[in-house]
This record gives sequence, structure tokens and C-alpha cells, in this order.
Amino acid sequence: MSTKITCPGCNIQFEPTDALRDEIQKELRNQMVDWQKKKEEEYARRESQFQQQLENLKSQQEKEFRSKLDEERRKLSESIQEELTRKITFDYESKLKFLEDEKKQREEQLREAREKELAFLKKEEALLRREQEMELEKQRLVREERNRIAEELKKQSEEKEKQLLNEFQLRQKEWEMKFEQQQKALEEARKKAQQGSMQMQGEVQELVLEALLRHAFPFDVIDEVGKGVRGADCIQTVRNNFGQECGKIIFESKRTANFGTDWIEKLKADARSLGADVAVIVTQTMPKDMDCFGEKDGVWICNFTEVKALVCVLRDLIIKVHQAAKSQENKGDKMQMLYTYLTSNEFSEQWKAIREGFMNMKMSIQRERDAMERLWKSREKQLEKVLLNAAHIKGSIEGIAGMESVDLNLLGTEENLLTEG
Repeated sequence: MSTKITCPGCNIQFEPTDALRDEIQKELRNQMVDWQKKKEEEYARRESQFQQQLENLKSQQEKEFRSKLDEERRKLSESIQEELTRKITFDYESKLKFLEDEKKQREEQLREAREKELAFLKKEEALLRREQEMELEKQRLVREERNRIAEELKKQSEEKEKQLLNEFQLRQKEWEMKFEQQQKALEEARKKAQQGSMQMQGEVQELVLEALLRHAFPFDVIDEVGKGVRGADCIQTVRNNFGQECGKIIFESKRTANFGTDWIEKLKADARSLGADVAVIVTQTMPKDMDCFGEKDGVWICNFTEVKALVCVLRDLIIKVHQAAKSQENKGDKMQMLYTYLTSNEFSEQWKAIREGFMNMKMSIQRERDAMERLWKSREKQLEKVLLNAAHIKGSIEGIAGMESVDLNLLGTEENLLTEG
């Protein structure tokens, strides 16, 4: 970790590295050299003075002056060395202490700045996470609302399309019938205009109903009741997956402004005469006490858009009733067949084979058990013989050497026997 230090004198930033120490030592060494030069000059000056004095002195004082000179030189050298060492040490310690204090102060400031930065980053991260959660929640709510609106619009569109399709089919059949009727004689069309129009609307719905049933239930038989024949408009013979006839449904198609009260009794009589299981009235106008499909007085009533779903339910019910009735047929014959099978030679031989296999397996297990018991008895006899001989040896040794000398107990201590048991 690098810590920059600003010089209080020149405001220059630097790092307390080895290069800085070398620079400080170099500066102190230069100061020491300058000071040493000054001291050497002073020493040379004093030496020259001493030399001059020595020249003037007499020969008897030469030895004394030389000794004093050496002593002075030694003291001066020691003083110079001591003072230089003290000055260098003081300057170096002062600068080093200043750098260490500055470094500690910078490290403390850096630690505080990092703690503040870390706290700020944590707050920023928390705010960012909260913002992301809020954005995610908003997107989820928007998506759910969009899906709900799309689902509602889709349902409305499908219902509207079904209504338009039904109306279009009715209109199409109606125009086709009108086109065919217009080919007839003009006088006959004028006389029966209103009557023909009402009859034609009913016939159009009958044709569309028959086409719908044939398309939805291709395996069933849809029979049209001819004009002028007493009975319903069409009959649906319900068949299961095997092509078996399960029942009949008769339909009466009505396309009028009002619901006739005598339609129910008339259709019930037609159902009894034709042997139908279920009777259905498909009407454009529902009874006053009914707002959707339902059963009334034993007859099912629905509009054109509900007939497919209602027939699916009724058809499934008829098939299940037919299957239940079929399962009860020939019940006595099935019991007789079961009794015959249980008393037959085939069943007797199969059961005999099972019994023989069981007895063989049981005898094999018993033989194995007897063999193991014989083996265990033989080993127990051998073990008793070994224990008896060991007891004899132990008694002989104990009689000679004492009980505590040798442990010849093959079975272990009583505590070990209880633990193993």
C-alpha cells in the first residue's frame, strides 16, 4: 500500500520509500563532509600555528609540544566524530519521526476515507437493489394486468366471433334457401311469402344444427326427420368407441320470438314414441324463468351456442349408463363360468403344480436347517472338549504356580461375556 506524504515546506507529495531514505542519508552525508572540511581547515590552520610555534620554541620543548599536539588532534578528532554522529543521528531521527507521524496521519485519513466510501457504496447498493426490486414488482404488475386485459379481450373476441359465425351460418343458409325458393313460381311465392319466411328460418336452423352435430360427433348417426312426419326435427344415435349403439337424443329446433309452453309435452311424447333417452329443445328464445341451458320438466332446453357443450355432457352420460347396464348383463353366466373353471381339471393341475413347488421349497429349507443344527451340535461337542482340557491344564498350573500367575481363561471375564451376550 503506497501512502503519499506532502512536505510542509514545499508542498511536494512523495512516498517514504528506500529512495527517500537514501536521499536523506546523502543530504546528511554532504552536510557532514562540508562540516568536516571546515573542521579540517580549522585544524590545518591550528596545525600551522602550532608548527610555527614549534619552530620558534626550543628543541627541549619540541617533545612536549608534539605530545600536546597529538593529544589536541586526538581530542579534536573525537570531538568532531562525536558531534558529527550526534548531529546525523538527531537529524535522521527527527526526519524519520516526522515521516512516521505523517504516514500514520495519512493512513488514518485513508482508513476514514475508505470507511466512508464503503458505507456510501453499501447505501448505493441497497438503493440500487431496492430500485431493482421496485422495477421488478412494477414490471410484474404491468405484465399481470396486461395478461388479464389480453385474456378478457380474447374471451370477448372469441364470444363475439362465435356469435358472428353462428349468425353468418344462419344468414348463409337463409340466403341459400331464399335463393332456392326464388326459383319457384312467382305467384306461389307471393301467396306464401310470410308463411314461407317463418318456415324457412326454422329449416335453416335445423340444417345448421344437423351440420354441427355431424361435425362434432362424426361416429354418431344423425338422422333428419322428413317434413310432414310426426316427431322431432332430428335424431342422434349415440355410439361408443366400438361402434355400439348406446342411446338416442332427439332435437327440436325453434326460431321464434316467443317460447311455446306446449313444446315440452309434445317433445316428451315424441321421445316416448321414438324410444329416445334424452330430449333437447334448441331455441332462439329461452323461457322466462331460464337465462341459460338447463332441464325443465324432463326436457333439456338450450340456445344454439350452448348445444354443442350440452350434447357432449349428455352423450357421455348415455355412454356411461350403457356401460353400467352391459356390465350387469349375463351375470349368472359369468358366475357359472367361474364355477366351472374352479372345478375344472386345468385349475386343479395348476394348483397342484403350485403346491408341489411350495412343498419342495419347504423341504429344502428344512433339510438345510437340519444340516446346520447337526453341524452346530458337532462344533459344540468339540468346544466342550477343548474347554474341559483347558480347565484341566488351568487347574494343574494354578495348583503349582498360583492363581494370579497365569490367565488361561478362554471365555474371558464375566463382564466381557455379559457384554458379548
